[in-house]
Amino acid sequence: VQLQASGGGLVQAGGSLSLSCAASGRTFSSYGMGWFRQAPGKEREFVAAISQSGATAAYADSVKGRFTISRDNAKKTVSLQMNSLKPEDTAVYYCAAGYLGVSILLSQYGHWGQGTLVTVSS
Repeated sequence: VQLQASGGGLVQAGGSLSLSCAASGRTFSSYGMGWFRQAPGKEREFVAAISQSGATAAYADSVKGRFTISRDNAKKTVSLQMNSLKPEDTAVYYCAAGYLGVSILLSQYGHWGQGTLVTVSS
């Protein structure tokens, strides 16, 4: 599967942004999907994940209650709605696909998109 993330940009603190990840291939619904982010000088970290059916999701504590992950298997897309954004949310956001369902581990994802930059100004 190939992944293409989009939707990043510049937003003020407290604002909202929606990221989207479009997948190619015929087996999108067999993949658990995740969003990760990497801030300058830091390691890539887990943000959110969703199961193949969309019934189960997991979030990093730092984004819980502010971010929502969703997917549309018919359209082969996974989205990340980000509300109440903070300057510390500034990072390159990556979508990823893996076979394990909901996983917070980078190592469980074998397919990665190119990343989209989110900048939150204070």
